[in-house]
Amino acid sequence: MAQLDRFLNLLVTNNATALLLTEGEVAAVIIKDSPRPVMKQPLTSAQILTLVREIAPQNQPHSLDAAGNVRFEYSSADGTFEVALTQNGKIAARIERRGPAGTANEAPRAEAGVAAAPRAAATGNRALDRMVNLLRVLVSNKASDLHLRAGSPPMLRSSGEIANIPNEPALSSDEIEAMVHSVMLDHSRQEFKEINDSDFAYEIPGLARFRCNALRDRKGTGGVFRAIPAAVVTVEEMGVSAEVQRLCHLTKGLVLVTGPTGSGKSTTLCALIDLINRTRSDHVITIEDPIEFVHESKKCLITQRHVGVHTSSFKHALRAALREDPDIVLVGELRDLETVSMAIETAETGHLVFGTVHTSTAVSTVDRVIDQFPPDRQAQIRVMLSESLKGVISQVLCKKIGGGRVAAREIMLSTPSVSNLIREGKTFQLPSVLQTSRRLGMVTMNDALIELVDSKQVEPQEAYLKATDKVGIINMLKQRGKDVSFADPDDTRAAGASTDAQAKPAGKTR
Repeated sequence: MAQLDRFLNLLVTNNATALLLTEGEVAAVIIKDSPRPVMKQPLTSAQILTLVREIAPQNQPHSLDAAGNVRFEYSSADGTFEVALTQNGKIAARIERRGPAGTANEAPRAEAGVAAAPRAAATGNRALDRMVNLLRVLVSNKASDLHLRAGSPPMLRSSGEIANIPNEPALSSDEIEAMVHSVMLDHSRQEFKEINDSDFAYEIPGLARFRCNALRDRKGTGGVFRAIPAAVVTVEEMGVSAEVQRLCHLTKGLVLVTGPTGSGKSTTLCALIDLINRTRSDHVITIEDPIEFVHESKKCLITQRHVGVHTSSFKHALRAALREDPDIVLVGELRDLETVSMAIETAETGHLVFGTVHTSTAVSTVDRVIDQFPPDRQAQIRVMLSESLKGVISQVLCKKIGGGRVAAREIMLSTPSVSNLIREGKTFQLPSVLQTSRRLGMVTMNDALIELVDSKQVEPQEAYLKATDKVGIINMLKQRGKDVSFADPDDTRAAGASTDAQAKPAGKTR
């Protein structure tokens, strides 16, 4: 990689119009007609010439021509640029990004830590053009993910199903590596080189953002790109219940959104943060890896930090957040013991904390959080969690009848009975509390799934497949006269046995 590429990356990520390298002055980018320095030490003429010569075409003279000017085009992973080197008393270079027609073009917007896509499809960088076109196909097909694997054509996941993109040839490992590299920033390329994995974000302004993962498998380089809508979704659009919305008005406590990978946790959190942003006047700090939905400050001040770019880790950022005057803190993932512990302590010290956990039910979430701690600390954590936990939203995505997907949400809210059961270690009784507290806004996963079946949004078989309590959902479907022949025979027998057991007290007695 040429030394100048680092400066060009700053030009793109800062939405600058030009990069200026002037003898005796510091390097600067032009943002809204104002120069902004990007280094501390002034440049010498030798340094400028070295930077320019390294990227000059092989047939370009390595010295200034008779007129004192050199002009050429240069392409890198960040796009195509016009380089103009002049000598009018002192050596200076001006570098501007070019559009598809060969004219200078303003670089698209991107925040630090997120590479931005070009506005047009053609940049002169074949790998970047191909990558951007595939991402546009992903969005235009309303698919959720784009998969790139060596030896296979590009694939899309739509409504939960993966299929090849029609008329696309199989990709080689080298092609995928060039495509993935074209949308990475330097730190992601270095991370990928060192550990063969990297998570990063990418944006096509006005279209969508993408959560990206680069990887290597037995066939070579691969990549997965998840589309994140450019527009922030609202709680109204998602059908989030009024009881869950009220969690956003709390001044302190811990709210967990849980579910398996790809269950829409980030989208739900986005809607909750957007509600806070529209209705409160507070400071919100989000700690994510990478930043997914971008929130512009409305009534709130929003600070979004990308782990690995703006901070070294979740736990380090969470520790630092306490000194940054926050009111609400969103932790993208409660990955380890220290992060979980700090999240609970942050909630206890008068902050509202949102986080995600990869668990399938609200009850298992409580057990997972407690079990992360050593046995000698679990009693203390039960007490802390019983006081700080305000709500758990556990969700799965189901295939909708007619296409698309819809979320089924299990909701557990903090009540004296819930807090007591957590404190006393009797979490196995929590499902009963959820079943008897519907008037308070609590919902079991089976109830949420059966509501989708009743409203004809989801097929009975899909509800059965997504249920964790399969015996319970079979009984609920039978009560509604639904065909359950698709169910596992063992589950069907168990459902029949439970029905018989419940009916026995009503039998004939002496």
